[in-house]
Amino acid sequence: MSMLRELFGPSKDEIWAQLSKDIGADFKKGGAFQHSKVTLQHREWEITLDTHTVIAGKAVIVLTRLRAPYVNPDGHRFRIYRKSVFSWLGKLLGAQDIEIGVRSFDESFIIQSRSETFVKHVLANPRIRELMERQPDIHFEVKDDEGWFGTTFPNGVDELYFQAFGVLKDVEQLKALFDLFALVLDDLCRHGSAYEGEPGVHVA
Repeated sequence: MSMLRELFGPSKDEIWAQLSKDIGADFKKGGAFQHSKVTLQHREWEITLDTHTVIAGKAVIVLTRLRAPYVNPDGHRFRIYRKSVFSWLGKLLGAQDIEIGVRSFDESFIIQSRSETFVKHVLANPRIRELMERQPDIHFEVKDDEGWFGTTFPNGVDELYFQAFGVLKDVEQLKALFDLFALVLDDLCRHGSAYEGEPGVHVA
């Protein structure tokens, strides 16, 4: 056993490869110009786990993210993240903080959407709320596409998106995230806010 493994435990690739076996996903080891990733096919949707590096001034920030493009006929979107000492800034800039009437959830999360009815419907499922509450760091949203440096989606296709700071290596935490994505996609499809059809795009 190497000294690094003794100090830091199994590597991300080891853990993600085991995760893939456990949930029936595909694991692709990264190379010089591409990060490792886990891809799970859930019905017609492809859920992808990888890491992403962004530059903020002189700092290099590594994020773990999950993404799943889907056909979004209504165009409804939301953004949900944990409250912090900086939450007041979003409200100062005009962000709407929706409350769903579940005290423990409302006290812990900032919920934003142009359609209050839509986001309340998504969060009416107690299992979805439970899976979100299990995440110590969460930024969960429906977004249009990935901007200038990412994948551009066709009209009518949006992306279910999660990100957290650092490299996530807790298998149970990662399984909960895949479960969260599957539940939300199924729920959106069941109520007509997503089509069970190939979105025609695969994230890089």
